Amino acid sequence: MKTIDELLAEGVKGKRVFVRADLNVPLAEGTITDDGRIRAVQPTIAKLAGAGARVIVASHLGRPKGTGVEPAFSLAPAATRLGELLGAEVAFAADTVGASAKETVAALTDGRVAVLENLRFNAGETSKDDAERGAFADQLAELADLYVGDGFGAVHRKHASVFDLPARLPHAAGYLIATEVGVLKKLTAEVERPYVVVLGGAKVSDKLAVIDELLGKADRILIGGGMAYTFLYAKGYEVGISLLQKDQVDVVKEYMQRAEDTGVELVLPVDVLVSSDFPDLKGKTPAVFETVDADAIPKDKEGLDIGPRTRELYASKIADAKTVFWNGPVGVFEHPDYAGGTRAIAQALLDSSAFTVVGGGDSAAAVRILGFDENAFGHISTGGGASLEYLEGKTLPGLAALEG
Repeated sequence: MKTIDELLAEGVKGKRVFVRADLNVPLAEGTITDDGRIRAVQPTIAKLAGAGARVIVASHLGRPKGTGVEPAFSLAPAATRLGELLGAEVAFAADTVGASAKETVAALTDGRVAVLENLRFNAGETSKDDAERGAFADQLAELADLYVGDGFGAVHRKHASVFDLPARLPHAAGYLIATEVGVLKKLTAEVERPYVVVLGGAKVSDKLAVIDELLGKADRILIGGGMAYTFLYAKGYEVGISLLQKDQVDVVKEYMQRAEDTGVELVLPVDVLVSSDFPDLKGKTPAVFETVDADAIPKDKEGLDIGPRTRELYASKIADAKTVFWNGPVGVFEHPDYAGGTRAIAQALLDSSAFTVVGGGDSAAAVRILGFDENAFGHISTGGGASLEYLEGKTLPGLAALEG
């Protein structure tokens, strides 16, 4: 995989460089609530601009229908924030390959940066039809001379700007992708033990493939979040109205047996915070809850966070680790009354001497929202889904394209 430093050594001054970034930031009424992904790609963009390139930044945001502009998914706020971080004006094109994009790119001078509108406003970006996707990639290729892939959060997608476009232009990997791949190798091929994995999030189905792979690699797997209740149900426990995927219970039972057979410690909550009402995440009014043992959840209540004994248990399981990978909050951290479990996991990572990796998405947002210094962790990934698929051993289209 060619590096951006090799590309820079060849000279980029005056050349149009297409940077596929991941600016898929969370928005609340048009305001960015977490700019981590923009800051993550800033070094690549700044380096290219500093070397005199004419930088064209492109990304997706959300899941628009692909039928044209949808204001709620506009990248305009991300372009504004990128300009603030770069300390320079960033031009913004109101479309992806239309008149505005062509005019905006044509107006770029050496060292200047432009952001195209949301790539997914064009159906060709995500099309499963190779010809349609290729046709869109052809249009994107006309805008640039070189391609730099740095949107790690999208490399598991076979999309036009991720997979097809690098085949049409000389290409290299940006700093973010190089860093992410290096970190993930430490979680797969170069693991220091004990290796502890913390998995949370809502759905167990989202994590089954990675659990399957990690059962042969991790020493301990700690389960939290909504997905934990399917495991507890599989043990024969009442889980009330908690999140439950009954169609996954047999698979979960098989994984628990495999863990026992192979000596992998699969750790489940021993107590949980429960309530009959899901919390108000906007007004954040105080929640009414109680703490119960994990095998004593009332039928009319829902588990919303791991309890204090589980927090202590999980911290003890992390304490002697040499490598820790954490993906997914272990409670409804957006509400202060149910943030304690996720806060405890983050603090346990900081208290350990392990190489710690926070695996993207909600986990990364939680670290920042709860006020932790993200630089204190070994690495905070920008790609939750991409990280998981890499750990599953899958070939990621975006990485394969950069290696071609």
